[in-house]
Amino acid sequence: MQAIILAAGMGRRLGELTREQTKCMVRVNGECLIDRLLGQLARLGERLQRVVIVVGYKGERLKAHIGHRYDDRLRIEYVENPVYDRTNNIYSLALAKEQLQEDDTLLIESDLIVSDRLLPMIADDERPNLALVARYESWMDGTMVAIDGEQNIVNFISKDAFDYSHADSYFKTVNIYKFSRQFSQQKYVPFLDAYTKAVGLQEYYENVLRIISLLSTRDIKALPVGSEKWYEIDDAQDLDIAETIFAEGDEMLRRFNYRYGGHWRFPKMLDYCYLVNPYFPTPRMKDELRSCFDTLLTEYPSGMMVMQLLAGKYFGIRREYTVVGNGAAELIRSLMAEETGRVGVIYPTFEEYPHRLRQEQIVPFFPDNKDLAYTADDLMAFYADKPIDTLLLINPDNPSGNFISKEGLLRLAAWSQQRGVRLIVDESFVDFSDDFEHNSLMADELLEQFPRLVVMKSISKSYGVPGLRLGVMASADRALIDRVKADVAIWNINSFAEFYLQIFGKYEADYRRACHRFIEERRRFERLLRQVSFLRIIPSQANYFCLEVTSRFTSGELTKRLLADYAIMVKDCNSKNYLQDKNYIRVSVRNTEDNDRLVAALMELGALSPHS
Repeated sequence: MQAIILAAGMGRRLGELTREQTKCMVRVNGECLIDRLLGQLARLGERLQRVVIVVGYKGERLKAHIGHRYDDRLRIEYVENPVYDRTNNIYSLALAKEQLQEDDTLLIESDLIVSDRLLPMIADDERPNLALVARYESWMDGTMVAIDGEQNIVNFISKDAFDYSHADSYFKTVNIYKFSRQFSQQKYVPFLDAYTKAVGLQEYYENVLRIISLLSTRDIKALPVGSEKWYEIDDAQDLDIAETIFAEGDEMLRRFNYRYGGHWRFPKMLDYCYLVNPYFPTPRMKDELRSCFDTLLTEYPSGMMVMQLLAGKYFGIRREYTVVGNGAAELIRSLMAEETGRVGVIYPTFEEYPHRLRQEQIVPFFPDNKDLAYTADDLMAFYADKPIDTLLLINPDNPSGNFISKEGLLRLAAWSQQRGVRLIVDESFVDFSDDFEHNSLMADELLEQFPRLVVMKSISKSYGVPGLRLGVMASADRALIDRVKADVAIWNINSFAEFYLQIFGKYEADYRRACHRFIEERRRFERLLRQVSFLRIIPSQANYFCLEVTSRFTSGELTKRLLADYAIMVKDCNSKNYLQDKNYIRVSVRNTEDNDRLVAALMELGALSPHS
C-alpha cells in the first residue's frame, strides 16, 4: 500500500500563517500537520511501501522541512504542481495518476488532523475501496455523501446540491480514501482523464467519485469514524477549534473554558456546565420561531420602549419597572457600576457580580458548613453590625443551589428596606425550585412595597434560550431603572429575541409543564448521583448540583478525566472564591438520556483501580 498526500494548495484563508509556508506546515499544539501525518503513516510499518506528496505553493520549503528525517521509516517521493494557483485538487491528483495506479492507495488531504486510530482503521479494513466519513454536523463544509443500509456510498453531494431538509441523513467525507489498484486503473483514472478534458482543472477530485457513484456500481463503501477525533483546517477559527479538540490535560480544559460558551461547535461533547432548561422551548414554539425566520433576519428590532412593554407583559409587571438587557450580563455590568459603596456578597457565588466591584467594596459572607447552606436569618445576623449599602443574593445560589424561601426573602427585603440597604436578588434559577409558581419576586406589589429591591433574571436559564441573549431587571426605583436603561444601547435586543418575548404568552402552560418535568428529572438524577461512591451531593433547588469529590480524584483530576475519556465537561469549582482546594464540582441537570450517560461514566470511573 502507498499514500498520496495532496499538499499543493495556498491556504489563503489562514492569512499570515501561510504567508511563508504551505498549509500543512501550520502547527497544531506545537506540531506541524505534515509531521503528525507522516508520523502516523510511519506507524503503519510494512503495510505502507511509499508516500507520494504533491507539492506546489512553497513546495521547496515543505521539502526542506521534511528533509531526510523519515528516511529510515518512509520512502517519500514528490510530484510538482507548477500551476497550483490556477488549479484545484483534481489537477494535483491528475499529476500523480501514474503513481495512483501502481498500488493500493490511501489518498489524504494535508490540511487534516486526525486521531492516531483513523489511519490503521481504514488501512486494515479488508474492503478495497473506502471513504472515511463522519455524520454531518453544523460546522462541516465541503463534500457530503449519502449512504445506504450496507454502507455503500450512493451519491456525492456538492455544496450546490446540499439540501438542509436532508441534513440528518448526510455524512461528511473526512478526505481520507482508500482505493484499490484495480479501482484506480479501471475506474477512477479513466474517469479522471475524461472529466478533466471535458470540464477543466478548476474542479475537485470528488466530482469524479460522484460520477462513478451515479453508475450504481457501488464501488466505494463508507467507513464511519464514530467518536474518533478529526478536523479540517481552512482558517484561523478552524485552527483554534482543532487545537482545542486535540489538546490534552490542563491545556484542553483551558481552551474549552476560555470560550465562555460556543460549545455547540463541539457536538460530540456533552456540556454539563450548560445551565438551561432541557424541556423548553417546545418543538411547536421552535416551529413558530422558524416560520418567521426570513422576516426576523431581515428586519430591525424595536427599541427599548417596546422591549419594556414586552418584558412587562412577559412577567406581569409595569413596563416602567423593567429594563431588558442583551443577556443578564449587560444589566449586571450597568447595575454594578451604580455600586460605589460597600456590598455584602455571599460566597461562593456567580462571580460576574463581584468581579464588577473593587475588592475593598466587598463585605463577604462565608457559610460555615460543608453544604454551603445559609438562611435569611443567617444573613441578617451576620450583616447586623456591618455597614453595607447593598446586599447581593443569588437565589437559588450558584454553584451551591442553596435556596431561601419567599417568606425568608420578604423578611430579608423588609430588613434591608429598614436599614436603607439595596437588596439585589438574582432569581435566574428560581423557576427550577419546588413550588416555583409562587417563589418569584417579580410582582408590582412587592416591588412597590420594597422600592430598594432589585430583581434580576436571566431568561437564558429556565426558559432554555441562551442563544437569544435576554435578561430582565425589575425595580420600583424608577430613577435606577432609567439610569440603567440609558446605559444600554437602544437596539440592544435582536429581532429573534423580541419575537420570542412577543409569542411567549401562548406557551406559558407548556413552560409550567416543562418546569415540573424538570423537577422530576432532577429528583431522579439526584438518586442516581447518590450511588457514586466518591461523590457527596449537596441538596439543590436549581438546575445543577454542587458535588464534593470525597475520594479517588481531586476535582481537577475528575474534570480532566471526564473530558478526555468521555467527552463530558463539568465545572471544576476550584476557581470559585471560597471553594479553592475543597474538591467541589458542579454538574447541570440535563435530560434523562444525558444524565444517564454522565452517571454511567462516573460509575465506570468508580469501578476502575485508583491508578488506571
